[in-house]
Amino acid sequence: MSEGKVRLGVIGAGNIGNVHMSVFSQLKDEAVLAAVTDDFRPLAEKAAKEYAIDTIHESAEQLIQDDKVDAVIIGVPNAFHAPLAIQALKAGKHVLLEKPMGINGEAAKEIVRVQRESGNVLMVGHQMRWQWQMLEMKRQMDLGAIGDVYNAKTGWWRRKGIPGWGTWFTQKEISGGGPLIDIGVHMLDLALSLMGDPKPVSVYGSTYAAFGPKKKGIGTWGKPNWNGHFDVEDLATALIKMDNGATLSLEVSWAVNMASDNQPFVHLMGSEGGASLVGDRCTLVTEKFDRAIDIDLVKPEGQIEDRLLLSKHFLECIREGKEPITSAMTGLKNNLVLDAICESSKTGHEVTIDWEI
Repeated sequence: MSEGKVRLGVIGAGNIGNVHMSVFSQLKDEAVLAAVTDDFRPLAEKAAKEYAIDTIHESAEQLIQDDKVDAVIIGVPNAFHAPLAIQALKAGKHVLLEKPMGINGEAAKEIVRVQRESGNVLMVGHQMRWQWQMLEMKRQMDLGAIGDVYNAKTGWWRRKGIPGWGTWFTQKEISGGGPLIDIGVHMLDLALSLMGDPKPVSVYGSTYAAFGPKKKGIGTWGKPNWNGHFDVEDLATALIKMDNGATLSLEVSWAVNMASDNQPFVHLMGSEGGASLVGDRCTLVTEKFDRAIDIDLVKPEGQIEDRLLLSKHFLECIREGKEPITSAMTGLKNNLVLDAICESSKTGHEVTIDWEI
């Protein structure tokens, strides 16, 4: 580190890479954007100019070997998450890795093994954990507002939301899957966190591709490649059982025929009350004096924006040698559940999760 500042190298100057650079550029007292690279060099050049980045590297490998870089931010297609994260960890770098941590459970396990050997920080970029609604709900739950969570329901329905048809988003070899690994991983991560981080032990799930193969359900995000292909799911549903007996149902889609308002949701059912998040609204539900009572949570005054909190937490973990809230093990947990859902859909049977690393 230079003058106490963490020197960051960014791999991937596309949409998500730009989001990270924009946020970290606001933390000039704690970090400096030292290097950037992208397979499409004009993107890297544009980012370097916009964020005053001194060095543009020709490749991710070159950036990882740069002695002037303390930590790397990886914002590339899913298939490249594990190879780059592992290479960076072995090179002594700290890593902020976009979700999903790996393209599958085996890739995630290898990241965990290397991270443990390196002792360096690896944090998965689940920004939704830092939204004020999540933080406030978690705070109330830690105070005992709803008791023990025994059942939960989470998901995100998009009616016409297939992104970039024919691009890497819809090619399983590069993406690892459709809405399950794209938006489902966010909702799974949130729900498990709010449930108190129980250990998933078995899964029964199904996936479907009713729209994508017919080039229907196309969303507005990303530019389609009609010469490409679609071999992922466009809807997934699952029931997940935990080691403490609790259950979680997960439902996600990119495209579905239903009256959907395109809002993520989490519903938690506890022994003393419940909590619900639908879009931006977060509500505690309970019973007092024989009456059902709903209490809307309010955003605390001066609450910092979610991605800024995420970025500050990453830097804090590096400086203090702390394990991130969204650690490699949380990333592994998510990947193992996603794999089990896909396996259950193929076999038609419940799948027991293999936790051996």
